[in-house]
Amino acid sequence: MSILDPLDVMMNKDRVVPYFQAIVSADKQLVVGYEVLARFQTENGVESLGWFFQDKAIPDEYRFEIQEHLQKLAITKYLQSNQSSILFFNNDIDLLLKDDGESLLETLNPFLKKGLREDQIVIEFKEEEILDKVEECKHLLAYLQSLGIRIAIDNVGQSNSNLERIAMLSPNIVKVDTGFLENNSLPHLYREVHHSLSMLSRKIGATLLFEGVSTFNQLNYAWRNGGRYYQGFYMGMPKDDFIEEDSCKERLQKEFQHFITFERKKMEAQLTLTNDLSLQIKQTMKRIEADDTYDEVVTKIAEDCSDYAFRIYVCNQDGFQLSSNIEKDPNGHWSLLEEGRYKNWSWRPYFLENIVRMNVEKRGILSDLYADIEKEEHIRTYSYPISGDAFVFVDIPYTFLFEQNDLL
Repeated sequence: MSILDPLDVMMNKDRVVPYFQAIVSADKQLVVGYEVLARFQTENGVESLGWFFQDKAIPDEYRFEIQEHLQKLAITKYLQSNQSSILFFNNDIDLLLKDDGESLLETLNPFLKKGLREDQIVIEFKEEEILDKVEECKHLLAYLQSLGIRIAIDNVGQSNSNLERIAMLSPNIVKVDTGFLENNSLPHLYREVHHSLSMLSRKIGATLLFEGVSTFNQLNYAWRNGGRYYQGFYMGMPKDDFIEEDSCKERLQKEFQHFITFERKKMEAQLTLTNDLSLQIKQTMKRIEADDTYDEVVTKIAEDCSDYAFRIYVCNQDGFQLSSNIEKDPNGHWSLLEEGRYKNWSWRPYFLENIVRMNVEKRGILSDLYADIEKEEHIRTYSYPISGDAFVFVDIPYTFLFEQNDLL
């Protein structure tokens, strides 16, 4: 909680200074930009002024005046240092809309005449503030982008993100906070959201930036989830000056090598499991008679795959279940459950895609880790084509995956 009040800030504007937090790229491991942060110099050191810009009770003209002051100081220092990176400025969408961005452009114009380029500036808005005003501001943001200024949307994925509305704004950069990993929250709860954001970013040509990266695990998560840019204390604390472009390079290269080694082991473990299950099912199919029912088929597969599976069933290429479920109880006994028959699973993500892949490639597929609706635990499913229009699905329990290295 700040001991300052807005008048302290306004009366001592000369003590408001910019700090710069580095943003590093995954591809070259070099500093590619800085977020400009407002700090206030006190007798006890510097204090963040984030609260000043977030408090809508503070008059707009006060917040605009300090924002403009900060931008001018930061850009002056930037030009004096002969930087080639990009500068991120946080902005209030309401202030920008008040005069259709004219004040912002007036602030930038004198610097553009001194050599600053529009594409070296990123204007950043918080998702929760901008999504309610998409229709109101999309033309203004498109205009700024037409000049070369880049747009970033911050805190994406914190709330129930409306990806369509984000897409309507076509930001150049999408920022995701990794802070959720500090709260003992399991990453898989966010993985689907961040996968969707990664796909969205690729489709609209935006760069995915993970911020708040302060630990090894957060960096690993950002790397695994398609982050091209990283920002946070792990790369360096905000400073009152710019840092060497390659100051993080050696460290990140070592970390990336750890990540690559770990991911390679995971891929090898998944391929080994896929091959083992494929060989086992091929052996089992030799025992299948032409007149066997699908329930008899899953029973024989269950006998041979008991070490791997807890549930097995057969579907056709349209997703309709042809067999009962055969399920293993806690004592290891298998039972046929009729109620599974005739259910349709084509609504599941990747179901039809995997059916087509199995038909074309004539091989089995191991799924990603996902939450099973009935078991309420994370499992994988191995699917395999047993005939032209029949595919067996082998559900692999969490306990098996946990016992094997690198399958989670």
